[in-house]
Amino acid sequence: MKLNLPLVRLLVVKDWQLFQKQLAAHVLAGIVALCFLGLAESWAFYVGSLMLLIVMVAAACFSISTSLVVERKEQTLSFVMSLPVSPLDFIISKLAGNLLTFAVPFTILLGGTLATVLLTPLPDGLFVYALLIFAYILFAFAISLSVAMSVESEGWATFAMIGSMVLINPYIMALAQIPDIDQRTRVDAVVWTPPAVGILASLVLLSIAVLGATTWCHARKPAFN
Repeated sequence: MKLNLPLVRLLVVKDWQLFQKQLAAHVLAGIVALCFLGLAESWAFYVGSLMLLIVMVAAACFSISTSLVVERKEQTLSFVMSLPVSPLDFIISKLAGNLLTFAVPFTILLGGTLATVLLTPLPDGLFVYALLIFAYILFAFAISLSVAMSVESEGWATFAMIGSMVLINPYIMALAQIPDIDQRTRVDAVVWTPPAVGILASLVLLSIAVLGATTWCHARKPAFN
């Protein structure tokens, strides 16, 4: 099955143009959170960390809920089916569109977080810890996107988004129970430990595997269901 690249590009651009203002608001809120983090005070670190997590979770859920769940609810697929678009074109466009709208705030705020850790009085040991948090958000996004693309039920898609993001709390608690990770967050040096590398690599690879499996399954469909 040949991919209709011009049509895929058009659908991706459509999603980006629809969401760019909201994504700019997410980035702005994230920058405010980083300003709090950069103060390197206990209260400011708590406020900034909480704000940053909320912003990243909102950014991850926004594009999925808007471009997939809401469009499905409003039966936009019926219009898409009237276009010269194959299931492969549709799945690639939705995957690329969601990845783009998530990757922009994700990349900007990840870079901003790492720069804040290195350029402010915060311990440099938080560098690896921040990567582990962002890696989980990436994994939760991949799971949520995969479920939303695979099920017709709005309830299950919403459950996947909420469930995967809520689990970040026990994930953070679990990281705190690993001495090689928890103790390094308080030192003024970037230290890579085997547990940190293993968790980071696992989350990134699992994210790629989930999205790859979803794409492969949908691409094999000869027609829309």
